[in-house]
Amino acid sequence: MEKKKPLKRHPALQPLSHDHHQGLLLCWKIRQGFKLGIEPSRIKTYCEWFWENHLQSHFEEEEKVIFPVLSAQNSLVKQALSEHKRLRNLFSNWENLELTLGQIEEILEKHIRFEERIFFPAVQEIATQSQLEEIAEYGQKNKFVENETDPFWINSSL
Repeated sequence: MEKKKPLKRHPALQPLSHDHHQGLLLCWKIRQGFKLGIEPSRIKTYCEWFWENHLQSHFEEEEKVIFPVLSAQNSLVKQALSEHKRLRNLFSNWENLELTLGQIEEILEKHIRFEERIFFPAVQEIATQSQLEEIAEYGQKNKFVENETDPFWINSSL
């Protein structure tokens, strides 16, 4: 089996890649919550916090400073926007809690893998120095701070 080389990320995009790491951890936490038999409403509460305090602003940042590098007509931008829209809808519609949590976990993970493996390399390839500086400027935001109110993914007896 061939080992994949780690992707070299331009420093301007590294804060967004760190955000993606937190998104992948959210997916893992959802899976872990199901595995531990956690009440879905607890997982939902964390997901809502994550959306409001992290993911929503991450999407807005990408759409404002990353997506324009490739243009609105680019198929990669169209795919990313479509996935953002789908995820926004999931985070605002909790009619079937377990189904929605499962869809968030699945779609978010695929979306992050797409952005890391395909979208960001395409951006790195054509971004101008000025565009990279603007991206880097946006990346100078606060670091992720975990919500430890209910760490359901660690212990189901809490």
